[in-house]
Formats: sequence, C-alpha cells, structure tokens
Amino acid sequence: MQQIKIEQKNKNLFEKLFKLSENNTDIKTEITAGTTTFMTMAYALIVHPLIMSASGMPIGAMTVVTALTAGIFSIFMGIYTNLPFALGPAMGSNAFFAYTLVASGLTTWQEGLGLVFVSGVIFLIMSFFGFREIVVKLLPKNLKIGIGAVVGIFLIQLGFGSAKLMDLSKGKIAIGNLKSPETILAIVGLFIIAALIVRKVKGAILIGILLVTILGIPLGITKIPTSLMSLPPSIADVSFKLDFSKVLSIKFLPIMFVFFVGDFFSTLGTLLGVSEKAGLLDKDGNLPNIQKPFLVDAIATIAGAVLGTTVVTTYVESASGVAEGGRTGLTSVTTGLIFLTALFFTPIALMIPAIATAPVLIIIGIMMLESLKGIEYGDFSESFPVFFMIATTAYTSSISNGVGVGIIAYVFLRVLIGKAREIHIGLYILSAIMIYYFIR
Repeated sequence: MQQIKIEQKNKNLFEKLFKLSENNTDIKTEITAGTTTFMTMAYALIVHPLIMSASGMPIGAMTVVTALTAGIFSIFMGIYTNLPFALGPAMGSNAFFAYTLVASGLTTWQEGLGLVFVSGVIFLIMSFFGFREIVVKLLPKNLKIGIGAVVGIFLIQLGFGSAKLMDLSKGKIAIGNLKSPETILAIVGLFIIAALIVRKVKGAILIGILLVTILGIPLGITKIPTSLMSLPPSIADVSFKLDFSKVLSIKFLPIMFVFFVGDFFSTLGTLLGVSEKAGLLDKDGNLPNIQKPFLVDAIATIAGAVLGTTVVTTYVESASGVAEGGRTGLTSVTTGLIFLTALFFTPIALMIPAIATAPVLIIIGIMMLESLKGIEYGDFSESFPVFFMIATTAYTSSISNGVGVGIIAYVFLRVLIGKAREIHIGLYILSAIMIYYFIR
C-alpha cells in the first residue's frame, strides 16, 4: 500500500511539472523518448572532444565538459520550458573554433572562449528583450513550415555520412562503399527500424539502436569496453580560462558575428523544425513562448564558455525523441540525467557505434519531410525560396546557410515581382545581415 502511494505521488509530481495528460503522453513514453535522444546524441561525447583537441584542449577534460553542458542544460530546458529539446556543444561551431581560429594561429583557445562568451551575452540580451522572437515572427509562414524539411534533409545527410552510404572525401558527393560491413549493418538497421515503425512497435527507434549495437559485436564494429565505470577527469585545465583581450578588437567582430548568426539560425531551424514534427506550432507556424528555449540556449552558451567549450545549442537529434512520442520537458530531463550519469559510465555510453544511430537520423529525416505538404505550391513566389532553402542545406551541410539563403531568396523575388512594399522592414534588415554573413 505504501509503495502504491509513493508511485501515485511521483505520478502527480510529474503531471504537475510536465502536464503529461494535457500533452497526451505518459512517463514511460517520455523516458523512452529521452533515452532515444541521448543515444542519438552520444556521439558528441567522442566527436566534440576530438575536434576541440585540435586547439590544444585536453580530450579527457573536454569529454567531461561535453557531458556536463549537455546534462545540465537539457535538464534546464526541460524544467523551464517543458519542451522535448536537448542541448549540447554545437557541431560546426566547434570546428570553426578549433581549426579556423586556434589551429590557424588567429587566437588562442582562451581568447576564443572569450569571444564565445561575449556572443552568448548578445544572445541573452536579444532573448531577454524578445528580439529573437520578433525575428521568428518576421519570417513568412511558408519558410517556417519549410524549415521542418530543412532539418529533415540535414538529418538525412548526417545519417548517410555516418552510415558511409555517402562519400564526401573526394570533394564531391558520391556513393559510399556498399561492401563495407559498417554500411551493410547500417542498411540492415535502416530496414529493421522502418519495419518496426510501420508495424507501430512502441520504442521502435530505441529497439533499432540496441539491435544494431548488438549485431555489431561479432562484426567488430561495436567495441566491448574493458570496464563499465570510470571516474571523470578534472576540468580545471579548461574551465574559467577565458581571455577577453581580443573582444575589443574591431577585426574580431566578424568572428563573433559568425558565432552569433550560426547559432541563431541553427537553433531557430531546430526549434521550428522539431516543433513542427511534434505538432507544437500554431496556425501561423510559430512556437508559443519560443523566447524561453532561446533564453536557455543563450545562458547555456555563456556557461559553456566559462566551463571551457564552444557555443552550446539545441540539438537537431532531439527529433529522434519526438519521433518516439516525446512531447514534454520530461524527455529532455531524461536525456540530461543520462548525460550526467554517463560521466561515470562513459565506457558504456561510448559503446554505441555511429552505425547504430545513422539509420535513426535517416528515418527521422524522412519523417520530417512531411512538413512539405503544407507549402503553398500554387504560389511559386512562396515555394521557390523554400526550394532554395532545402537545396542549400543539402549541398552545404548547414541549416544556418539554408535558412539564410531562404530569407534572401524570398526578399529578392518579392522585390522583382513588384511586391517590395509587402515586405516588413525587418526582413530587409535580416536579409542584409545574411548577405554580409555569406560574403564576409
């Protein structure tokens, strides 16, 4: 009887915090969704520290910082916004930081962190005063709807690359090595997950990841760890090491601009794209209270710089949790708690091979293309910019580039067809900013 009362009390607490019934979900679904999001994001524990090591930052400390930022701010996102979005160090920004800034000799990594911190403060100011929300409302409805497909195309490309179905090493897009055991296993996983989804099996994506991971053991793809637990190394070598000496230099303003624009539009694309899949957008394609996740994103970037990492942003892999039914902050809280637990069970977390998550990214990407059915194809001035947005994302591997080109294409076409007066002045300013971003 006592046990039943405790369980009921816990259910009431979760209901009060996350409004599960109101969002047509339950604790089991949310935990499964959060676990799935973690498994598709776990690669960040390997990839991000490796990239950052090119700047001279120690891999061990960066692994801990990655887990801490993803864990703490995914939980913060879940509790503060009650949305199923997880956060982590931004891929793309980390490469720009490590190779373009530090490895090239332009800055030290300490100075780079100072630039990231200031760009985070700018995010925070814009979020606090609602400027970021205003930008979202300025975007035409069809562009906002199309962003879901942009995110989908980006995920598909990530999946094809991880599965080695696509070869980009020769400077052009080519078919991958279909004889490779990794690629064959990824294809098997792709069809297993697809079949489970068609048969409406609960937890299809999570089951698929686990099956591919297990199948990879005899093939030597999944590496069995020698130990299950390990104590996390110290982060003292990278935390609180910010150097602001380059912040006041005019020539470094474009660098902060790159961090700002890249994070802004990547986060915007992820929030709108994943929310569209989750059915969280209103009739105008807006996400109610979007200023809240923007605020979390800004605070995470500032705190991340202090801890010793680049821009922290909302992860597009959150779409995998949404596909598993995640609809509330309990999904992201679950993801965050697993990341924090992974600090002590890193060997197990790192067991999941990229081949196991690659099929998931492809499947989720395909599912997100469904948003294209909402585009007004009867009006070419509306569908044309959406096409450019999707194509640019596909060929540049960047959500930010895609959204930026979409905005520019929309404004230019409207001007050319004599509808310049219909465009809000804010869109002209946004378009000018993106043009500068591309030609800087």
